[in-house]
Amino acid sequence: MFSISGQSHASKTAQYDALLQQTRSLIADETDFIANAANFSSLVFHSLADLNWAGFYLFDGAELVVGPFQGKPACVRIALGRGVCGTAARERKTQVVPDVHAFPGHIACDSASRSEIVVPLIAGDGTLIGVWDVDSPVAGRFDDEDATGMEALCAAFIAHAWKR
Repeated sequence: MFSISGQSHASKTAQYDALLQQTRSLIADETDFIANAANFSSLVFHSLADLNWAGFYLFDGAELVVGPFQGKPACVRIALGRGVCGTAARERKTQVVPDVHAFPGHIACDSASRSEIVVPLIAGDGTLIGVWDVDSPVAGRFDDEDATGMEALCAAFIAHAWKR
């Protein structure tokens, strides 16, 4: 059984370092992408404070389709370039949005979400896999430290879990 160890008293950098170690341990012996994505979503959702959604949107060659996640039911399909997730996928750049209501074209899947961070998932050969999306009911919840931490988590996840 895997145990989630929270360190809410630690700095963000220390929290992400611990979460990175937990991620590597959690997915080390599993080869199924969906199983690893489901556990990764749960790990992050239950380890970081003030989240109301954490999960994947996977690129099917035409659009982003909801994948494993934790939180309320979500929008199923998102066009590239639409909303925060579609923008991150199209630009292949992490989006840190302190106020989702100020983001042009924001897609409100959960009306409680106030801030969001989305990391594009890119395979080693440059293929777009999808995006990692995390929402918070707290405005300004995410910053550059979160971007660095989430990008490191996603890089470790993709390096192990994506074998196509």
